[in-house]
Amino acid sequence: MIEKFLDKAYDLETQEATLEHYNQWAASYDAEIAENGYATPGRIAEALAQFQLDLSEPVLDFGCGTGLSGLALRRQGYDIVDGMEPSEEMLAQAREKGAYRKITRIDASSRKPIKRGTYRVITGCGVLGTGAAPPEVFDMIMHALPKGGLFTFSYNDHALADRAYTTKLIEWVDVGAARLLFQEHGEHLPGMNLKSTVYVIEKA
Repeated sequence: MIEKFLDKAYDLETQEATLEHYNQWAASYDAEIAENGYATPGRIAEALAQFQLDLSEPVLDFGCGTGLSGLALRRQGYDIVDGMEPSEEMLAQAREKGAYRKITRIDASSRKPIKRGTYRVITGCGVLGTGAAPPEVFDMIMHALPKGGLFTFSYNDHALADRAYTTKLIEWVDVGAARLLFQEHGEHLPGMNLKSTVYVIEKA
């Protein structure tokens, strides 16, 4: 019997536990989430394309996992996609897909893994949320963007229920540090009856 990991992914409480979980899950990740109809990578790529018309602009896929989000961005027509991810086993799967110009393994505890101003467009597909990156990663990504930069990301239903995550978005928008360009609730993992909201925000 093949071990299932998806139902355990939302109960992880430490960075160490999260990294170990995703390293173990890497080999079967694509198959398991495909069974559940993983829709968010395509939704993020489509949302970004409404606002980022220059397809030659490099896109950073932060927390790229096995590369499904990178493939979705390439299918949308983006020429240059780079990936960052803390799980070495996940990155091994991503490399095989050939969707990325370069892939960087990051230290999960690093406070500034992205050099400020390196990317004007950053995506985070299923990265921010319970059992994944902590809320402060939202701030780190926004600080790494230049003025006018775009962050396209998703909060699944678990993250939407956690004020620690939703408050980050509200804080940036309410003080005028970012503009909310797009927000849409839709399918995430329909096989689990789980939805997500996709956002596009622009740094002011």
